[in-house]
Amino acid sequence: MGKLTSAIAVRVLLAVLIIVALGPILWTVLSAFKELRDIVTPVPKIFFTPTLDNFATILRNPTIRDGLVNSMIVVSAAVLVGAMLGIPAAHTLARYARRWGDDVQFFVLSLRFMPPVAIALPFIVIYLDLGIYDTLFGLVLVYLITTISTVIWLAVPAFERVPRQIEEAAAMEGCGPAEIFWRFSLPIAAPSLFGALVFTFVLVWNELLLALTLAAQKATLPVVAASITSLGKEVPWGVINAATVLLVLPPLVFIGLLMGLLNSMVRSGPK
Repeated sequence: MGKLTSAIAVRVLLAVLIIVALGPILWTVLSAFKELRDIVTPVPKIFFTPTLDNFATILRNPTIRDGLVNSMIVVSAAVLVGAMLGIPAAHTLARYARRWGDDVQFFVLSLRFMPPVAIALPFIVIYLDLGIYDTLFGLVLVYLITTISTVIWLAVPAFERVPRQIEEAAAMEGCGPAEIFWRFSLPIAAPSLFGALVFTFVLVWNELLLALTLAAQKATLPVVAASITSLGKEVPWGVINAATVLLVLPPLVFIGLLMGLLNSMVRSGPK
């Protein structure tokens, strides 16, 4: 009887935690399909007539549409380049530079300690001199600081968990360092690298301050969404919730595509 009661209590606790965790997300999604009068009612409405007007408003608004496109271009480019540079660097630190690898890792992580405003102010001056202020290229460059440092920091432990015996056996078979990395180390570490890339993508996708200070006309979606909330009492809550849903969709699509890619890498990994 005691075990049954404990099991029921654990299940109830898990259910409450799931509701608390997913409640705000579900409420945002529901509000995206509500009309404003159904959102601002004193008593929240569970049952309502759904509408797509909020999404239509977003897609008809060139500012929001351009912000979505800018975010997809900037974040995709920054994560792609960050992964191309950061993953091989992490493998090198894990396998060939352990003597001073910890110091390098700490230096890379220390780049994340700096508040964004400390990075933004010097970059404003530099970008104005170089003529790349308010450009997507400039945003990609500054986001590379975040993507490369995060990828290296999270990927080094993934490569350290790859059994050295596999790489040594491949070397004895005549494989070079690049071939060992591509054919053996990368597929084995792929599941852990997946989490690193997803975390990096979400981190950069939601970044606001750097985009706000380094771009005006080339605003990303978080900047556009923040500007909508400055409308005072005329806040279009339905449109904001719909924009939030659109803000979340690209990371989910990215996660799906990345999972498919990594699964194919694992299946075709070391043989």
